[in-house]
Amino acid sequence: MIYSVSALAHILGAKLLGDPNSKVEHIFYDSRNIISPTHGVFIAFSGIRNGHNFMEEAYKKSIRIFICSHIPVVHPDATYLIVENPITALQKWAHHHLSSYQGLTTIGITGSNGKTVLKEWINQCLWEEFSIIKSPKSYNSQIGLPLSILQIDSKHNLGVFEVGISKPGEMDKQEKALHPNIGVLTNVLAAHSEYFKNKEEHILEKIKLFKHSNVIIFPNEPSISKIIREIYPDKKLVSFGEDHSDIQLLKTTLKDNIALLKISIFGKIIEYTFPFTDHASIQNVLGLLAVLNEFEFSPNLIQEKLLQLQSVSMRLELMSGINNCTIINDSFNSDYQSLEIALHFLFQQNKPKKVLILSDIFQSRMPDAELYKKIADLVNSFPLQYILLVGEKTYKYKNLFTAMYKSFLSTTEVIKFLENQSIKDATILIKGARKFELEKVAQLLVVQSHDTILEVNLHSLLMNVNYFKSQLKPETKIIAMVKASSYGLGNFEVAEVLQYYHIDYLAVAYPDEGFKLRDKGIYLPIMVMNPEMSSYDRVIDYKLEPEIYSFRELDLFIQKLKEKNTAKRYPIHIKIDTGMHRLGFQPEETRKLGELLKDNDWIEVKSVFSHFAVSDVLEEEKFTRLQASKLNYSFDILVTILGYKPLLHISNSTGIINYPEYQFDAVRLGIGMYGYIDNEKALKKLENVITLKTVISNIHELKPGETVGYGRRFIVQKNRSIATLPIGYADGIRRIIGNGKGYVNIQGKKAPIIGNICMDMMMVDVTGIACKEGDTVIIIGENPSLKKYAEWYQTIPYEVLTSISPRVKRIYYRE
Repeated sequence: MIYSVSALAHILGAKLLGDPNSKVEHIFYDSRNIISPTHGVFIAFSGIRNGHNFMEEAYKKSIRIFICSHIPVVHPDATYLIVENPITALQKWAHHHLSSYQGLTTIGITGSNGKTVLKEWINQCLWEEFSIIKSPKSYNSQIGLPLSILQIDSKHNLGVFEVGISKPGEMDKQEKALHPNIGVLTNVLAAHSEYFKNKEEHILEKIKLFKHSNVIIFPNEPSISKIIREIYPDKKLVSFGEDHSDIQLLKTTLKDNIALLKISIFGKIIEYTFPFTDHASIQNVLGLLAVLNEFEFSPNLIQEKLLQLQSVSMRLELMSGINNCTIINDSFNSDYQSLEIALHFLFQQNKPKKVLILSDIFQSRMPDAELYKKIADLVNSFPLQYILLVGEKTYKYKNLFTAMYKSFLSTTEVIKFLENQSIKDATILIKGARKFELEKVAQLLVVQSHDTILEVNLHSLLMNVNYFKSQLKPETKIIAMVKASSYGLGNFEVAEVLQYYHIDYLAVAYPDEGFKLRDKGIYLPIMVMNPEMSSYDRVIDYKLEPEIYSFRELDLFIQKLKEKNTAKRYPIHIKIDTGMHRLGFQPEETRKLGELLKDNDWIEVKSVFSHFAVSDVLEEEKFTRLQASKLNYSFDILVTILGYKPLLHISNSTGIINYPEYQFDAVRLGIGMYGYIDNEKALKKLENVITLKTVISNIHELKPGETVGYGRRFIVQKNRSIATLPIGYADGIRRIIGNGKGYVNIQGKKAPIIGNICMDMMMVDVTGIACKEGDTVIIIGENPSLKKYAEWYQTIPYEVLTSISPRVKRIYYRE
């Protein structure tokens, strides 16, 4: 993709200021991801964070071309394309780009879920027959789709794109950019319809994508089928499902790790062997068969393609490694686009040393010499310390890579090398095709633990932060609570991603939490809520900002500052007790406090704050408003005496939602960031952040009269299948939910917890569930949820999260 600025201005209808002869080859919209800025354009989108505020940062990283709605700072050597709406401009650009490739067949996939898996499976089945361009990962938004379209070049003859929407009116813009020849609807779920009046309105919005499609493939669900047939009677319609469908599932037989599928394809009965057994995959394969049938693949060829299907990883796993390394595991995808995304994620990490382990790239019909030149150019644009190449192709083209490298023909050779040559203090990206089994390299490098893990979805955490940002005024700052190891999720890993995404402040409970963050490279301002007078020396050394809540504490801290002879006024935060009666100055003490602080050369008051006691209890509105009033009263006195205005804050997560008028200058975001809030409407907008999971260690077949667990609390009444899980109360699972009170999720089904929970194990009833030893078990996640666990425990979600034992390994990932 190469455009002259003058041509681009014409396409966008933009006002051009600067050099019309400049060339555009790369698009950036996040200033943090600018690595190789040559011929790059920065698009300043206006959203929760206004991209215009980051144009100066992009300029400092050598970007000289900008698409924006206004120019905050004019640079004489920069070129500006001024448009009314940068997102609309990007979509217009994508539409123009696509229209210049008339020989390209396009497939547009929309639906509530399953889009990414179906897209990747279509690519896995068709890459040998077509030169395919596809959406990277799950790029399907108002920005992601046009960015995907703009990657099309003359070599491509098939495009497979995801198309996502979240609100009414968005699909018209997406359809205008894409116009897919073949339209696929995976499903429409009510759970994804909070912005729509009802499911019918949601379906109507989704299927706008198919206005110009020749073929529409859709699930034969009554409400969907009826609407599509009414609106598009003249198009070729292909339904899939279990009842009277064009692609009809007649019978499923599960055997070991495969599914035997009996399928009717337009009346012709065919049996297929399919290498997945879960319900979602079987639904997805019906849509896949409909697509393959449109390309007139023979049953034998389809069977061959199905057996080659690989599971689709939509995430980058971030794990603690040996030798103080951080490991990013992306060993399941093999294409240029996902490599680019993974490299950007690698360079978001804090450790200065970056290492890449890369296998041969498959799923491309590009000639090897051209493909590996393109891959090497991409890799060389990132300042890597070391590259380990794996495979015959990378071995052949190893000289194209400029960083220090080692090249190996097999994964076994890589493992032998790493066993004898340790890599220390680095972030290591493991990126490659499933064939090379690079997960074995990950297993070698990752700190080992048992089978129970806590997965932390950093993408969902950031989406939750963005939701709360959307409820705030643009100028309101966010203080992110990472105390108690980020509520049990891991303080550094959470703090690092918050720092990368420009959060304003962090807050910890005790100084040692702040010391650890500083030692690992966190440079954001950190507020300490309970600074412990014995730690004042190190608090100052580590540039932590203490909460001051008493005259004695204030006096001791000022004495310590004098002893250390600090060069400038040190930032502190004044706590006012407005009714919590835990810590803080009383409102009637603020005049005396102000006089002590006035003209003090050793300290600067950065903020004045208090704690809401009952912002989540709407019946206590009067008390909450009284607290805000007391804080305002104290703040006004302090500001008058001090002669300057610190930040003012009191709102927590529920305060942001229930009392928006009290967001003041800043808010403190805690549990809401981690996926929970005691407000049903807001809770529906939050994404699940944590998944506590384990595996089935053992399955017993028990007969009537036999018992399970300590105390023989469960007595078998009829033949039952009982699974043992390697997780118990030492991992944070309380005994109170045993004996049938709680359940776990196995293969999407509820398995009741039976008998007494042990220290390291629990038993569940898996009778009637198709499962085996080694299968994954969800303890806490989407279902059962954090909220459900709190109900079982008769406590609050905070306590559930912080009770998960440190011995449970945390794995962090990004979608």
